[in-house]
Amino acid sequence: MDTKVLNQQSQHWESNFSRKPEMFGLEPSLSAKKALELFKNKNLKNVLELGAGLGRDSIYFAINSIKLNVLDYSPSAIKIINQKIDKRNLSNLISTKLYDVRKKLPFEDNSFEACYSHMLYCMAMTKKDLENLNDEICRVLKPNGINIYTVRHSDDGDFKNGIHHGENLYENDGFIVHFFSKDTVNHLLKGYENLLIEKFEEGNFPRKLYFVVNKKI
Repeated sequence: MDTKVLNQQSQHWESNFSRKPEMFGLEPSLSAKKALELFKNKNLKNVLELGAGLGRDSIYFAINSIKLNVLDYSPSAIKIINQKIDKRNLSNLISTKLYDVRKKLPFEDNSFEACYSHMLYCMAMTKKDLENLNDEICRVLKPNGINIYTVRHSDDGDFKNGIHHGENLYENDGFIVHFFSKDTVNHLLKGYENLLIEKFEEGNFPRKLYFVVNKKI
């Protein structure tokens, strides 16, 4: 596995975000709608969002009274999210930070009631990167805190297509995706109890994903 190739993905995302500032549209993702319902049911209002991209889910959460700390490693993404925050006067609800989540998260232990990430776990990260990220999320979650993440899974049409970069990492159209099996989801349960693994689809292709909900134990 060539980690240099994986590291170059940040430049690819930066290029796409800067050229296509609404590449995912303006509407919140289906996963964000499902997550918000769960947040409301459990009265969770202090959330960490990782890999927020262009902020369509961030804004949706904030206008529904969720307080967010948002991280992304693309300068263009953070700039665009900040513009949306200013336009909607949401600075009291969203804090942003340019950050690579493969590093130790810049928060104290037991800081958040929940963590949310839409397709971050299936970015160009190795199994070891994912284990470290998962451990860090567990560290910053409060006891019984919820980690919600979505990932493209092994029934997706792009799985085993394109350029193979080791493990279950495949590159199509310049984007490297880490595809998950249920075994991978279960492997990442150290420190957690799984509450839900649900299949859903997104986009015209469509992308086939898992919606995963884990509780810190």
